[in-house]
Amino acid sequence: MKICVVGAGAIGGLVAVKLARAGEQVSVVARGGHLAAIRERGLTLVEDGRTDVVRLTATDRIAELGPQDLVVLAMKAHQVAPVAAEVAALCGPETILLTAQNGIPWWYFMKHGGPYEGTRLESVDPGGVIAAHLEVERVVGSIIYPAAEIAAPGVIHHVEGNRITIGELDGRDTPRVAALAETLRRAGFKARVTGDLRSEIWVKLWGNCTFNPISALTHATLAGMLRFPVARALATETMREAQAVGEKLGARFGVTLEKRIAGAEGVGEHKTSMLQDVESGRPLEIDALLGAVLELGRLTGTPTPHLSAVYACVALLARTLQDEGGRLRVEKIGGR
Repeated sequence: MKICVVGAGAIGGLVAVKLARAGEQVSVVARGGHLAAIRERGLTLVEDGRTDVVRLTATDRIAELGPQDLVVLAMKAHQVAPVAAEVAALCGPETILLTAQNGIPWWYFMKHGGPYEGTRLESVDPGGVIAAHLEVERVVGSIIYPAAEIAAPGVIHHVEGNRITIGELDGRDTPRVAALAETLRRAGFKARVTGDLRSEIWVKLWGNCTFNPISALTHATLAGMLRFPVARALATETMREAQAVGEKLGARFGVTLEKRIAGAEGVGEHKTSMLQDVESGRPLEIDALLGAVLELGRLTGTPTPHLSAVYACVALLARTLQDEGGRLRVEKIGGR
């Protein structure tokens, strides 16, 4: 299968290496020093004490890659709109677009079938740019569970996890989604197909709209945050609000709030993706993870006071970092 991974960061790089190792024809879209390292030395994956290096086509010019069988959109949610028109150049008659963003996706109310069918969320698709360029008929949604980080330019460290859930937007069981799941399984992922993609999106988002911004503000790991009682209490309240919004939209939470928190705590001393972005000076993925929940709260008339307070603080942090062109890291004081 001819596959292009657009956004070969931590998760995109992990997916690209595993697919390439399984024999697929993989190319990646990256930029800056990460792209230069991939071109020079290949894309390296470190996991379970093993290091694998794969050589593959890498570029920052999407259109030059030509039509693909599968396009994995692995960039952050706020990075989709700026490249949507270029991604269209990767699409042939049967090309599948696998969306792999955290949070509420731009297509959430497409093929939804409920009272909000076709509603566009300004927080995740400002001005409708994404929907205008990417055909929803091509889209298969996914929830990506592995934790990974860029250890160095061109080097991906797989922290833990191998689950990926995929599904058609309308819940149908189709040949293309079954074939895609099998491709992911051959690459070493524990891939399953769901007929209720949105409920599973909410279960993951339940934590992401909480743990990511709180960790970005406090510079705490998942374990550090959730073992600090007042931070755990704040996380609990924000998750209750998010659950109320999701349930008004028909989402089913198949796990208790306490178990969801315990699962995150069990990941250990892992820095969330938003904290990694704060430390690296990259733009923060706020709107898909948190802004969209607030927009959906307004749409459904659901109060979200704790989520709104966290959003205000992390949005201001993002603005400050952007205006100053800076980053924030906690560094040990010499001698301590």
